[in-house]
Amino acid sequence: MYLNNKRKAAYLYAAFFLLVSVVVGISVGTVSVPILSVLKILISYIGLDSVLTNVDTMHINIVQNIRLPRVLLAGLVGASLSIAGAAFQGLLRNPLADPYTLGVSSGASLGAVITLFFHLQIPFLGSFTLPLMSVLFSFMTILFVIFFARKLDPSMRVETIILTGIIISSFLSAFISLMIALTENELRQIIGWLLGSVSMRGWSYIQMILPFFLIGSMILLLQGRELNAFAFGEERAQHLGVSVRRRKLIILLAGSMITGAAVAVSGTIGFVGLVIPHFVRIMIGPDHKHLLAISVLTGSGFLILADLLARTIISPTELPIGVITALIGAPVFAYLLLKRRKRS
Repeated sequence: MYLNNKRKAAYLYAAFFLLVSVVVGISVGTVSVPILSVLKILISYIGLDSVLTNVDTMHINIVQNIRLPRVLLAGLVGASLSIAGAAFQGLLRNPLADPYTLGVSSGASLGAVITLFFHLQIPFLGSFTLPLMSVLFSFMTILFVIFFARKLDPSMRVETIILTGIIISSFLSAFISLMIALTENELRQIIGWLLGSVSMRGWSYIQMILPFFLIGSMILLLQGRELNAFAFGEERAQHLGVSVRRRKLIILLAGSMITGAAVAVSGTIGFVGLVIPHFVRIMIGPDHKHLLAISVLTGSGFLILADLLARTIISPTELPIGVITALIGAPVFAYLLLKRRKRS
């Protein structure tokens, strides 16, 4: 009974945190929009246009065309990285596992940089070329990590997979650095993208990430029981009726798809998939049926606030959002690890 109440409270806190983050993220900026006006504009999206009668037209334009798409994009990226990180940590039973340590983000970044460098555009896909290339390269990366880890260690121990991911991540980062060294006109665009940002992206970028996020997150949310079984080890999971190889592949591919789409629209943003699931696990425990969903809400709100900090801390200049998440995430994660070590 206590656990149920604790989880219900965690859902309420996470949902409230996300709601506050959205409203504050839209309200605060170079031009402040009153919170009441923000709420009225958001309510108007459910068909109640009459609430906009007393709202300043300039505020409506700022919210609808600039702030709202930016906040939604930051929320989707934060949710994507958090649920992918939670799934990878549960699958590999290691708090250090996330899209970056497994090399998935580096693969997605390479796909995006190649698209930008060569101005690639697949016929009939248009702007969807960028996320599709990122997702494709993230798939290829995780499959190569699995293949190489299996060659090194047929039992595919967690340490082997993570070490393989770090090696491949370093190798792919060298390719990215090579392209940066060779580029001229696109240098500023590529470097700015690699540092991570959701600035001036607009509604088209939300359309890019949304299908991948919905499909990938739905697949992962349905794997809660299997991820709980993996916590006892792969052999025990097999005895509990889990098809270990199949489920492992599904989780890795779904997490890679979400990560690839997130990296395509925002660049590389670190520590979200590492810290948020760890923090949520401390709050509610290791049950992945709830951990994944609460990580989505918490990660979304966190990245919205990180983006708000990135664009206001030295206004009018904007910092890359990846800098903010690293400055916050690294010490928080170090603290969480020390706390975990003392407890154990």
